[in-house]
Order: sequence, then C-alpha cells, then structure tokens
Amino acid sequence: MNKFLPCLCTIVFLSFSVFAQQEELLFDSEEILEINMKFSIKKLRAETNDSTFMDSFLVYKNPEGKLDTLDVGLRVRGNFRKENCYYPPIRLRLKKKEGKGNLFDGSRNLKMVFPCSNNKNADSYVVKEFLCYQLYEEVSKYTFNTRLIQITFENEDDKKGESEQLLGFLIEDDDKVADRFDGEILENIKIAGTFLEDSAAVRHDLFQYMIGNTDWSSLYQHNVKILKLDNKTVVPLAYDFDMTGMVSPPYAQVSNLVDIESVSERLYRGYCRDEQLMNAIRSEFLMKESIMYAELEDLKHLVPEREVKYMANYMKGFFDILQDDKRFEFNILSACRTTN
Repeated sequence: MNKFLPCLCTIVFLSFSVFAQQEELLFDSEEILEINMKFSIKKLRAETNDSTFMDSFLVYKNPEGKLDTLDVGLRVRGNFRKENCYYPPIRLRLKKKEGKGNLFDGSRNLKMVFPCSNNKNADSYVVKEFLCYQLYEEVSKYTFNTRLIQITFENEDDKKGESEQLLGFLIEDDDKVADRFDGEILENIKIAGTFLEDSAAVRHDLFQYMIGNTDWSSLYQHNVKILKLDNKTVVPLAYDFDMTGMVSPPYAQVSNLVDIESVSERLYRGYCRDEQLMNAIRSEFLMKESIMYAELEDLKHLVPEREVKYMANYMKGFFDILQDDKRFEFNILSACRTTN
C-alpha cells in the first residue's frame, strides 16, 4: 500500500471538513440564531449616530453548537422607532477580520431589529414583521436576506444586572444585495415610480397592498431602496414593514398623506401599468396563496394564536379581492396612481 495514501486521505478529509464548516453562512439557515449581547441603551442613544459607533461584543452559537465571540461596533439607526421605542433599531458592524472564516463571513455590516418595547407580547410583532420579509421572498427575487435571532440581552443601565430574552432578526446590508445582482444601490436620487421596471414594480406594489403598507415612497426612498441593475433597469427593494396592517403594532400610525384612518385599511399606492401585466402578476400571487399560508404556519409557534388567526384572516381579505374581478378592478386597477 502506498504510504502516502493515508496522509492524502487525511488531507482530503480535513479539506472537506473545512469547506463544509465554512459553507454555512449567516443567511443559509432558517434556524433561529442564538446570540448574547451586553451594552447600555442610554449610551447607545447618546453617543452614536450615522457615523459614530460604540464598541461592544456579540456572542453567538456557531453551527457546531459552540460559543464564539466577535468584537462589533453598534449605532442607532432608523427614524420613528429610534425616537419612540425602548429598544432602538441597531446598525451592527463587525470589526475588521472578525467576519472571516466563520458564520458571519461576508456579512460585516448588518441591521438588527429588536422588539419596540419591553412588554410581554412585544416579541410577536417582531416575528410578524419578519414574516413579511419571508412573504416578500415568495413573490420577488429583489429582497433582503433576513434571519431570526434569539437574544439574551443585558442592559448595562439595569442596576440589577438581569438579562432578558428577546426575539429579533438580522437584515442583510444594502450593498450585499447589490452585489448579489451585480447592481448598485442608488442613493439621494429621486426616481419616479413610473421609471421602475414594470414587473418588479407591480410585484412590489401588490405585496405592499397585501400586507397593508402605505408607509413607503419610491420617489423619496422612504422604506424602499432603489437597485440599479443596468443602465436601463431599476427595481424597488422594500423593507421596514412594522407600520402595516399585517403587523399592526400598538404604536402604528397612518400618514396624513393617505386617505385612510387605520393601518388595517388597505390602499393601493402603485402606479398604473399595462392591465395585462397587472393581471399576470395577480395570477402569480394567486398561485402563491397556499405557500403564503404555509409561511405563516412555520412561525405560528412564536406568535399567540389570536395573532395567527388575525394574520390569516388579513391575508384572506387580500386574496378575496384578487379572486374577484370586480373587486380587483375597483381596489387595484381603478385605484392605481397616474401622477406623483
């Protein structure tokens, strides 16, 4: 027997093991990622801004079940939730070389969504918002990757030093989405909704109508990023789904720019497109109806039963409209916008 064969086999095995270990990255798994964090919320609010991070750390359970620690920078982000929530939304940035050869490889910059409040049922609203991201993936390929996290959090402002168990989720960085499509995120440029690629725009607009979201604007890039695919094609990237009828958190508010009284009321805010195209996208949604309900079923163990029933009924209201020609004509085709 060749004396080098055992060595060769060992090298091949080790190489395969390393490859397999590195193969699973942050957004490859649908399992809830367990993490530990400890920082001062007061300090986070007072000492960070769009360009200033504070030093902290993140402990996570890797795919092998072992705990790893990463040095990270944290800062506040967002608008409404930053000012009104007990736990502000966070921008997380791994220190250089921290996200190499581990679960976070390629995900150095991330958004982190916490519950808004520290009330008993606050976690359920985070899960419902996460569900919206999952539903959007079923109807559009231009989406942000997300992953649920179970956070053991210790607020350094708490003199008792007690930790809390929270549910949240991580959102992929804008530039990573652009990289996946060899595209570019357009910043600080006003692009009218009529210039968006037709099919992607209708899928986006119908989805926003499905979840009861009017808190967005492609022109002002409010809760919508614009992804440039080539010199002639730009598509919408939707995010931030808390102010929706689907999630319906206690703090939800309706903009005075739209003619509805509650976030649970639906209003189609998309632009008018070719009717044949709109009916084709309508058919796409109808074909995905059972898949949408299956996504809800997958998360029902994390949400109170009454909320599961509410979301199922809310989605049913949308599909009832799509299945009825007259209601689709009235609520969508005749309600679409022709001007900014």
